[in-house]
Amino acid sequence: MSQPITFDVTVYQNEYLPAGERVMDALVSVTATGRMAALPSAAQVIMLDRSSSMAGARLVEAKRATTVALDALRDDVAFAIVAGNAEATMVYPAEPRMVPATARTREAARAAVARLEAQDGTAIGTWLALANQLLAGERAEIKHGILLTDGHNEHQTAEDLRRVLEDCRGRFVCDCRGVGDGWEAKPLLEIADVLLGSAAGLREPAELAEDFRAVTGVVMGKAAANVVLRLWTLPDVRVRMLKQVHPRIVDLTGRGVVVDARNVDYPTGQWGTETRDFQLSLDVPAGALDEEIRAAKVGMVTGGQASDGRLVRVRWTADPALSTKINPRVAHYAGQTELSEAIEDGIAARDAGDEDAATAKLGRAVQLAHNSGHEVTLRVLSRVVDVVDAPSGTVRLRPDIAPVDTELAELSSRTTVGMRRRSGGNGVSA
Repeated sequence: MSQPITFDVTVYQNEYLPAGERVMDALVSVTATGRMAALPSAAQVIMLDRSSSMAGARLVEAKRATTVALDALRDDVAFAIVAGNAEATMVYPAEPRMVPATARTREAARAAVARLEAQDGTAIGTWLALANQLLAGERAEIKHGILLTDGHNEHQTAEDLRRVLEDCRGRFVCDCRGVGDGWEAKPLLEIADVLLGSAAGLREPAELAEDFRAVTGVVMGKAAANVVLRLWTLPDVRVRMLKQVHPRIVDLTGRGVVVDARNVDYPTGQWGTETRDFQLSLDVPAGALDEEIRAAKVGMVTGGQASDGRLVRVRWTADPALSTKINPRVAHYAGQTELSEAIEDGIAARDAGDEDAATAKLGRAVQLAHNSGHEVTLRVLSRVVDVVDAPSGTVRLRPDIAPVDTELAELSSRTTVGMRRRSGGNGVSA
């Protein structure tokens, strides 16, 4: 077992509430730092779509991306390659197991990948089930999958996919990619949410190689697995909401595991040296004027080691100058969450044929993206609507939207723009 990295936790909030108010919102920023004496052991499964629609440039570039990912693996990292259509089959090795990355196994894997041909349909859950089986046989600390598809999950129901994901939950992290113009955002987002990975779309197959290289490089630098955010609360305090809000939005509210009467652990997956932000909302018992309580304490736990906890304080005041202030970091991520919801609601309204609601929601999304400097999302939205005036959110629905642009907009709704860490937090330990 490798040495855990260090987690620095900061709480940003306005701790003052007006008399009678019960809702306290805070932003928890967590930075993982430190040099590892040795990186933890790792295992990776690459799942490649080989359905009929992959024929041609997509399969050619998927093969090239796979060889690039193999080269990015550290020596002796366990790996396997799975091909998926209406079922999952082993590409390398031939039998359902994983092998260490060496010059010999990489070369044999390249040869096996080169022989792949496109055929049949798509059932993504079968690919994940085989990856889960393979990774379950490994003792590696970091377990990871890359899943690539170019189509809809047409040979499997949404319920079947959810059942597979429940079997995979907590077993490994999976990053999903859609390539070309025929994939669907919703199953990729569902996989990324449950398995605490990422979901992205690539218009051009030629982009795959660099993306696979980057994803594998990040995984090879992960320093801690199965990291949890531990939340301690007073007996009468209720968690209204806990979300990771940067670098992507993941709702963790219903995913807590009770440790004891006061502590609940929320899974956050694998970490390298990075910063993530979490939005926390608490329902607290109403207090008297000038009363102060320590409503909650937030820390991180990995490998049995806990970081210092940081307090979420609540004070009741009659001074509106104190109680009406909004912490800038809390406000920033409230806007980012609203942006995500506006995009998803706008796309849903457009799909339902409600053009007025779609225009209003997507116009609000454009306004929020402009105001927060979310340039990538603004560019994606400009393919879905004609932007008349971004600051005011004035837009017109485009009649010629390519289906892939809608899917890319939905994926972009979960990616956020962060804020630089600065003073203004509550850094008091319990």
